[in-house]
Amino acid sequence: MSNDLGKKGGQNNVIRTAVINRYSRVANEGKSCCDTSSGTKEIIKIYSEKELASVPEEVRTSNCACGNPLAIAELKPGQVVLDLGSGAGLDVFLASHKVGHQGKVIGVDATDEMVAKADKVAKSMGLGNVEFRKGFIENLPVEDNSIDVVISNCVINLVTDKEKVFKEAYRVLKPKGKLAISDRVLIDELPSEVRANLDLWSACVSGAIPEVEYLSMIKAAGFFDVRVTDRRTYTFEEATSFAKTVIDEAKRLGRETLDEKIVARAFLAIANDHIVAYKP
Repeated sequence: MSNDLGKKGGQNNVIRTAVINRYSRVANEGKSCCDTSSGTKEIIKIYSEKELASVPEEVRTSNCACGNPLAIAELKPGQVVLDLGSGAGLDVFLASHKVGHQGKVIGVDATDEMVAKADKVAKSMGLGNVEFRKGFIENLPVEDNSIDVVISNCVINLVTDKEKVFKEAYRVLKPKGKLAISDRVLIDELPSEVRANLDLWSACVSGAIPEVEYLSMIKAAGFFDVRVTDRRTYTFEEATSFAKTVIDEAKRLGRETLDEKIVARAFLAIANDHIVAYKP
């Protein structure tokens, strides 16, 4: 596979299947894909104790965040919010408290197990202002001009056709609507071996693109005032620990793995960005 593997239909389906399989396992096993081999809980660095305490443990342990889009979304009571790639529902549940009973939060995810888990938790929490829908974020099951704020957390990098995702986000947003996302982008070159590795694609590494290119795609979709509000990178120790986590998981599944140093270099090439943009 090459850097443009996402532009070929067959390879696109292979990548999509790998991603869905990965997050099906996360949902079923209740094991966060963001925890490091050293035992560090990445989620603790991203969300406040109060936020984490407000959701059930089964949601926290199935979380795969690389940032907190709610920190930049500036949600208000009564708004309608859409979460692209909602997973087990962490950001949906947190957003539901901010928009209140008059508002609504919709989560869209491509993984049956994640949608089922999130829906079950929503019912157990008695939340009447949330809804989870099965679908692909490149073809959202959402009406035009119906959303006040679109959020997403470390998901768009997993998609091969990112341009289509941003066009879809633009389509569903109301005029003056806001895009508030957290995602991984490249600030350095990825090792060539990494681009061809499906485990690293589904681990939110291989699908990352340069920050400039990422922001340009958002602007090309029609958004304005596109800006990075925060950027977080990994230390050498963190990158090495994440690399070991990915490699250990591949070994557990009986797959061939890359050299740990190569994988660590890939994590050092990544930045976790908070990005905002607006629809005219």
